Amino acid sequence: MWGAPRIHGELLKLGFEIAESTVSKYMIRPRGTPSQTWRTFLRNHADAIAAIDLCVVPTVTFECLFAFLVVGHGRRQLLWFAVTRHPTAEWLAQQIMEAFPWDTAPTYLVRDNDGTYGQAFTSRVRAMGIRDRPISPRSPWQNPYIERLIGTLRRDCLDHVLIYGERHLRRVLTLYSPYYNETRTHLGLGKDAPLRRAVERSGTIITTPILSGSHHRYARI
Repeated sequence: MWGAPRIHGELLKLGFEIAESTVSKYMIRPRGTPSQTWRTFLRNHADAIAAIDLCVVPTVTFECLFAFLVVGHGRRQLLWFAVTRHPTAEWLAQQIMEAFPWDTAPTYLVRDNDGTYGQAFTSRVRAMGIRDRPISPRSPWQNPYIERLIGTLRRDCLDHVLIYGERHLRRVLTLYSPYYNETRTHLGLGKDAPLRRAVERSGTIITTPILSGSHHRYARI
């Protein structure tokens, strides 16, 4: 169970003048990880995990709005969104309640260590029977699905729209959400949509513009 630095230190005290790199070179490599990795945990419990994050959205007048997003790991579905100017622990706790009414709460909730998630939020999560799982500091890769969602939201939508205010951002997300869940295909889902888009083999192809033509839905009738 000793690492190379500790073994090297002991050898120095026993009069062996060798380099630490030599100790490392001849150490037996472990055959596997001693416990479940974070990636394995996310994969094995995907259907029982939801992730949350706050996305900062600047407006045309340089005001900062915050979009609170909730995504389910199982099908990468955007489960909930809300918009505010000033997120607080109480407001976030209310959003969690609205996102998971009745008995729909996930087993695990993955989030970052933002100070906004205060006592009111963590108490509400525990009361709902959800196991809170904050990621390590400065490790966004541990919350990959919500980070990917935010990146997709920016590239597909927010980078092409001037947001005028809180109401406008909420309207834009309302239009984008069904497109993301029902139409947009995902490589991680075998090129299917989160809500399982059916294959249409017959009929005339029609095009429906979404977000003033920024995107389109193609379907047969």
